[in-house]
Amino acid sequence: MTATRRRLLWRLVPPAGLVVAVFVSLLNVGAGLPASLATVPPLIEFIALAATVFASVHHADVIAHRTGEPYGTLVLTVAVTVIEVALILSIMLAGDGSPSLARETVFSVIMVVCNGVVGICLIVGGFRYGEQGFRLPGAGAYLVVLMPLATLTLILPTYTTSAPGPLYTPTQLGFVALATLVLYGVFLYVQTIRHRDYFLSDSGDDEDDTSHGTPGTRQVWESVVLLLIALTAVVLLAKGISGSIEGTVAAVGAPIEVIGLLVALLVLLPETLAALRSARRNELQKSLNLALGSSLATIGLTIPAVSALAIVLEQPLELGIDLVDTVLLVLTFGVSLVTFGGGRTNILPGFVHLILFATFVFMIFVP
Repeated sequence: MTATRRRLLWRLVPPAGLVVAVFVSLLNVGAGLPASLATVPPLIEFIALAATVFASVHHADVIAHRTGEPYGTLVLTVAVTVIEVALILSIMLAGDGSPSLARETVFSVIMVVCNGVVGICLIVGGFRYGEQGFRLPGAGAYLVVLMPLATLTLILPTYTTSAPGPLYTPTQLGFVALATLVLYGVFLYVQTIRHRDYFLSDSGDDEDDTSHGTPGTRQVWESVVLLLIALTAVVLLAKGISGSIEGTVAAVGAPIEVIGLLVALLVLLPETLAALRSARRNELQKSLNLALGSSLATIGLTIPAVSALAIVLEQPLELGIDLVDTVLLVLTFGVSLVTFGGGRTNILPGFVHLILFATFVFMIFVP
């Protein structure tokens, strides 16, 4: 009975989220409300947005379970990237605009994934199984692409001289966007066709909590339709809630970087839970596919999309990070090379990554 109710809930959430998006955002419900009730529509939108994000990932997971690995995690990654791009673009275009939001979100995603999610997965799996193994070529493939992508998009803009500040010129931005797309495209070819065995779990157990056995054709097509509805709802909800997020952060006196962290946490929360479930089932490779794949997709897909918008609308796009963030990024990649350099992990590197994530969050509030 519980499983039946859960499936019914996941079916209802996407259309309900779309109704809320249309009713609250497009009809401008909060315009005539008194000040005491002005926060109600944004709160409803945020709850609907969070529920719709979870529903999107659930239906993407159903499709992924049918397609198998590594295509499964690719479906999840693309769905999460669409959600992330919608949130970033909506907040960038709200009010006076936020030219640094894409940078803060992408950097936050890398820190959350490579330190927070990876650290928790290694700790959970390490405490339960002692040591966990993974495919070394697969982990190496993620890192060998992630490191130059992060350098081109987050570090190099600070040191170029054609434009003042941490900015690329439109020509440089177009070149870097194309380069990231090419690198990510080659990685997808390697992951799905050329060397797909690098990314398969050794256990061969791809059983998922969302279903019993492989989903049927009807269930898969139902999830495809509901996923499209959910993603549409997310885009509309993100457009309505973008101004509220900025206003709330400003009201509490938090740094602007908190917006990027909040977007990253909201988008990555469902995928993080899926990665943790895989780690608890001793499927560390699947956890790495979910975690590292999302950080790759964030740069490989989000940066080109945001760059194209910035070029078309002639808006400034700040990408370069400062020295403190550069140190944290380089340290993260150095630790990751050691963590994934031997084919097996335990709780020690997990705690190291988690401390790095805590340092990143602390430095946002105490720079």
